[in-house]
Amino acid sequence: MAGAAPERGVPSHGRGPSRPGRGRGGRDADEAEATAGPSRRRSSAPDRGHPPSRPVVIESYGARLGRIAAAHPDAVALVVADVDGRERRVTWGELETASCAFGHRLRDGGVGSGSLVMVALKNCAEHFFASIGALKAGATIMPLRGDVPAWESSRYVATAKPTVIVSEWGDRHRGDAICLSSRDVAEAVDRPGAAAPLPDAVAQPWRIMPSGGSTGMPKLIADPRPGQTDEGPVFAQPMHPGQRPGGVQLVPTQMYHGNGLMLSLMGLMDDQCLVVMEKFDADRAVGLIERYRVTTATMAPTMLLRILRLPDIGGRDLTSLVSVLQGAAACPASVVRGWIELIGGERFFMCYGSGEGVGVTVITGTEWLDHPGSVGRGYFTDIRVLDDEGADVEPGTIGNVHLRVAGTTGPSFHYIGPETMAVTRDGFTCIGDVGWMTEDGYLYIADRRLDMVVSGGANVYPAEVEAALIEHADVADVAVVGLPDPEWGARVHAIVEVRAGAARLDEASVRAHCRARLAAYKVPKTVEFVAQLPRTETGKLNRSALVAERVAAR
Repeated sequence: MAGAAPERGVPSHGRGPSRPGRGRGGRDADEAEATAGPSRRRSSAPDRGHPPSRPVVIESYGARLGRIAAAHPDAVALVVADVDGRERRVTWGELETASCAFGHRLRDGGVGSGSLVMVALKNCAEHFFASIGALKAGATIMPLRGDVPAWESSRYVATAKPTVIVSEWGDRHRGDAICLSSRDVAEAVDRPGAAAPLPDAVAQPWRIMPSGGSTGMPKLIADPRPGQTDEGPVFAQPMHPGQRPGGVQLVPTQMYHGNGLMLSLMGLMDDQCLVVMEKFDADRAVGLIERYRVTTATMAPTMLLRILRLPDIGGRDLTSLVSVLQGAAACPASVVRGWIELIGGERFFMCYGSGEGVGVTVITGTEWLDHPGSVGRGYFTDIRVLDDEGADVEPGTIGNVHLRVAGTTGPSFHYIGPETMAVTRDGFTCIGDVGWMTEDGYLYIADRRLDMVVSGGANVYPAEVEAALIEHADVADVAVVGLPDPEWGARVHAIVEVRAGAARLDEASVRAHCRARLAAYKVPKTVEFVAQLPRTETGKLNRSALVAERVAAR
């Protein structure tokens, strides 16, 4: 039934008087203070007046999910919203039964500790059954796009060497791997003894994440953490700003993205109900927020922009939202200001980090208004900005951004594949971004170092040019790249996706818009119009491919 909220004990978030702005997302100051997210202190002393009453219990991810399912088997754990408009509800009891059933199938096939299960499915219930079932069996999981071409998936399979591949690829990559489909996952519940609990097991590591890599060859990022946690709230721990146990989480991001898998699984372990979109659509996303009283969501900038541009967004009901977290890419200032106006600065969070997990920064919308353009301060993270010789630069000077998780001596992840990353002697890692930091610790990212365009000897950061262009009312999306040029070395080239129904744009009007906002050398020298930019469903663009296509077409 699509018209009611999930039948579960979701906390009520009052619909108090709206704050000024375009959306109906306002709350009073007391509620804002109560839900504005955890403190960002680097450490906190224990409360010595209230000693713990019992030892901390560590449990596997599988055991924790099983414990929640046993507590309320009939409550809704998942709502899967497919592209055809249907909404499938999965109770906690059904989630536990299906994941245990698939875990048994894996165990019967010899899968366990040290095995890798690649899950290359769209966002669907079976993706969760397969992933959780693999963790219950003690295996490591690796999500991957299900629609990648054969040549690309073959590279990932050759690099990862999975024990099991769950996909709709058939026997494309059989080799030594067991090849299963979503139908096999769904039918596992019909096997004898399928619902029986599995012996407890801890995956080590719990996940491996794919990444394209700067070399064009696939790299895999192995998360060193085991698949276990203490029995306290997961989102009470650091690095989860605005998240709360027992809420309703909208999942608009694909599972192959780090935020999609990690935040979804952590949400389930905090007894959240997940509202999972097979594919993002702005109007559908807002409808799901309204209908299911969603409390939290994490979105890429392109998703946030498309919601802001809905013609009726000012009259939609977003009062249930406790937090919206922006990640995945740089967010234009116009989008940040739009969301602050829509739901309030205390409920809008921005994070900067990477899949390697070497550190993260966080800033609230309220802070951002005092530090526009910043990605925040270190959140249990130490930051250094270094020049090319490895020396610290002065505050306000652009250099290579290096991060290190506070209290550690260096990164703990490792790559599977050809990639390497620059690490200083004291354990700070550079993930390839350039930026600067203020004296009070606020970090600003200029761009990816590899994306920087050197035109006529001057450095141009595509993110800055894109942020100016996206402010044009008729620009739906844009990518800025550097193309080879005999005079300039590289020329700034804008690839513009025109907004549907907009008046026709031409190169002169686009360049005039940029001249009003940018220094002359940053204004695109050439402009190209396309029907649609080839973004992934997580909002990513392969800039090197965009450049290669245009160079080859010359």
